[in-house]
Amino acid sequence: MPTARLTIDPQFSVGPINRRVFGSFVEHLGRCMYDGIYEPGHPTADEEGFRQDVIDLVKELGVSTIRYPGGNFVSGFRWEDSVGPRAERPRRLDLAWHSTETNEIGLHEFASWLDKVDSELMLAVNLGTRGPLEALDLLEYSNVAGGSALADRRIANGRTDAFGVKMWCLGNEMDGPWQLGHRSADDYGKIASQTAKAMRQLDPSVELVVCGSSSAHMPTFAEWERVVLTHTYDDVDYISCHAYYEEKNGDLGSFLASAVDMDHFIETVVATADHVKAVVGSDKTIDISFDEWNVWYIERFHNVDKIDGIDNWPVAPRLLEDVYSVADAVVFGSLMISLLKHADRVTSASLAQLVNVIAPIMTEPGGPAWRQATFFPFALTSQLATGKALEVRLDAPTYETEVYGVVPLVDAVATHDAETGRAAVFLVNRSQGEPISVTIDVSALGEITVLDAQTLADDDVYAKNTLDEPERVGLRANDSAELADGQLTLVLPAVSWTAVSLGA
Repeated sequence: MPTARLTIDPQFSVGPINRRVFGSFVEHLGRCMYDGIYEPGHPTADEEGFRQDVIDLVKELGVSTIRYPGGNFVSGFRWEDSVGPRAERPRRLDLAWHSTETNEIGLHEFASWLDKVDSELMLAVNLGTRGPLEALDLLEYSNVAGGSALADRRIANGRTDAFGVKMWCLGNEMDGPWQLGHRSADDYGKIASQTAKAMRQLDPSVELVVCGSSSAHMPTFAEWERVVLTHTYDDVDYISCHAYYEEKNGDLGSFLASAVDMDHFIETVVATADHVKAVVGSDKTIDISFDEWNVWYIERFHNVDKIDGIDNWPVAPRLLEDVYSVADAVVFGSLMISLLKHADRVTSASLAQLVNVIAPIMTEPGGPAWRQATFFPFALTSQLATGKALEVRLDAPTYETEVYGVVPLVDAVATHDAETGRAAVFLVNRSQGEPISVTIDVSALGEITVLDAQTLADDDVYAKNTLDEPERVGLRANDSAELADGQLTLVLPAVSWTAVSLGA
């Protein structure tokens, strides 16, 4: 059996783990909102029409911050449509997803739902078809206590207290030609700077996210970041990254190594941001908001789901309802490892998305809600990863991939919480053929025990949870974990993700 070794030591810290890293994303897309979060006729629906079974699963998932309402949707969105009496809200055609938006759920209702799931609102403004004035109007409506026309309008619409939104996204994926209002880096950087300056004049406490590249494989990648940050460096707090991964042409080996690409993406954006920092002579450091990431079978969307036709604008169609396998969940878990390995700069992240649309939670209208395979690594990492992320010294065998070259068979990250004395180790085994024995030197943690060890794996790496078999895939205890003389040993099954919890 191949072997790997790693050492963890709380003295070697990457940085504190910001709870916003465990964020998610809700867009008015497909059945994410309607028939997902909101279904008034469902047996579990509460007095506002929200599915209680979904609320319970979102709370179990441990989501901290939720980015809303898009996504591509936001670049054609008129926020005024989503407030006021429901009967007076207009139905609009959403060009992003070729659907009809009823505006039955808007800012007030979504904020109420966030209170139920104990999450923070991260609001995106439309810089595709709109500009600084509309962003200012939304900020005034949301954050001013009263005494102005828009703040008083919010109060008249039933919300006495301001929403107090802290994080704001300055548009979405403005580097993408598919985006309504797509601009060059130079043009977007100018309007983003203008909007940011205006918003800070109204509310200096806001935290602003400027659009980075929608993929590290865009032809403008890195140069986009450089130009945009040159315009906005002193105006914003974060630059965004977006990345999606899928298995292509049966190349499971490369797919399992997707986190190598995410690592490179993050490190390139950090280097570019720090270059601009030096050029402009700023004493501020820009962090990364990785506010869209997931496994997404984009080819299936284009070949199967995509809607067209001038008279075909359905309400809440089934779009992007990928059903995730064990292999998908292992890659998903490795992407979470990548985010934690860069905790010093990735201080916000949003899993895209939350319910039904490339999501860890699925629902059936009038029926059950269930956990996808990807639910488990997110929920357990959100629960266990507290305190600081630690550097790990890893020695592992390698394998050759078609896309990424030579890659370690094992990837790992550790966390440590000085206040509680708790630690956690998260590991993936990318080997398709055999388990790997791992020895972890934890002697620097002092007197600890193994509190729990859970593994996600299956003899069929393409096993999935479905409506008919909602519990086919899940976590199981890893009984191989043993701790003696400061050395933790355990066996990682082939194509697996594992979390180990340690404490006194």
